Amino acid sequence: MPDPEPRGRCLCGSVAYTVRGALRDVLDCHCARCRRFTGHHMAATSAARADVDIDDAESLLRWYAPVPEASYGFCARCGSSLFWTCTSAPDRLSICAGTLDPPTGLRTTAAWWVSEASDYHVRPDLPEFDTE
Repeated sequence: MPDPEPRGRCLCGSVAYTVRGALRDVLDCHCARCRRFTGHHMAATSAARADVDIDDAESLLRWYAPVPEASYGFCARCGSSLFWTCTSAPDRLSICAGTLDPPTGLRTTAAWWVSEASDYHVRPDLPEFDTE
């Protein structure tokens, strides 16, 4: 049974988080930025930013903004991709689904930016959209 307050962390455990509210189901994003941030596609859920408590006692969470409208959060010690945020939804925080402790109770419901997907990755069982 999924934890009523889902938790997650980076690979080394230096940056951890707890979500006190609802998580959206997982969306796969194949855009070039997400692929380069994660090393594959971005599988992300999201929550209200106010519902996510981040434990970063060593101040290792870093943010990188490759473009003005998006920022990516990662652990400076182990390099784990953790979060994503955009200026069009400042009250939301996207969370890399692989950083959540199982069981999550989530499911993948769609794939975005499939026109930018790598040639090795095709998911014919998911709905596909040319943009988000």
